Amino acid sequence: MRALAALLCLLIAACGFQLRGSADVPFQTIYVPAAAQGGIGLELRRNILAGTSAKVVDDARLAEAVLEVTLETREKEILSLTATGRVREFQLRYRVGFRVHNGKGTDFVPANTVTLVRDITFNDTDILAKEAEEQLLFRDMQSDMVQQIMRRLAAASKPAPRAQ
Repeated sequence: MRALAALLCLLIAACGFQLRGSADVPFQTIYVPAAAQGGIGLELRRNILAGTSAKVVDDARLAEAVLEVTLETREKEILSLTATGRVREFQLRYRVGFRVHNGKGTDFVPANTVTLVRDITFNDTDILAKEAEEQLLFRDMQSDMVQQIMRRLAAASKPAPRAQ
């Protein structure tokens, strides 16, 4: 039994498995503006605190980096209809635009927009359940979005000093 456990540990170590740990970001402090507190802002703050070595500060003047959420939209579009003209499928879209800069015009992460899309079937007889499912999908999309932004923060590089 011990030999099997040792063999299993050896196989896991040999495959390169490693816990995620904390991400390396090119700044020590970051400011997330109050406007981003709703929606994705709170989850971003929590993930930055838990997943990086950076500290979240409440004053932009004390921060090396400023995370600016420029856009956050949730959209719902009809994908298909039944023969009687009732909705059969929706497409949910969650779009977030952001940039990370040093407050002096130099970008750690240039302005960009990330869009996530999910399809959901619809049934008139299960309206309440489908509304709850839609909210759960949007919440899941928000978590996925935060993880994508965190990966982009980890891939950011220090801005080059400006020539004077």
